[in-house]
Amino acid sequence: MQLDADQFEPRLVMEQGIAARIAAAIEPALGTFGFRLVRVKVTGRDGGTLQVMAERPDGSFTIDDCETASRALSPILDVEDPIQAAYRLEVSSPGIDRPLVRRSDI
Repeated sequence: MQLDADQFEPRLVMEQGIAARIAAAIEPALGTFGFRLVRVKVTGRDGGTLQVMAERPDGSFTIDDCETASRALSPILDVEDPIQAAYRLEVSSPGIDRPLVRRSDI
């Protein structure tokens, strides 16, 4: 697999707390598929939903990409166990209202 330099463009906005721990654990796995992490967000009481937004360097992210990422991240999260309560893993593209996290997003 040829790696695109844009894949390594640093994020300017970083997570805090538990979301930062999760981001650190999953970002390398996403990179192995050529995906870039956009954002990790934990919502709901005691972890309810773990939302992971990712994309390809060109900004695309298909349903198949979501499935690939979800299957890769789930075992990592099982081992790391960052959220003690039950939660739902949601992997998605950033969508039209994407958060601006890299210089190229602006």
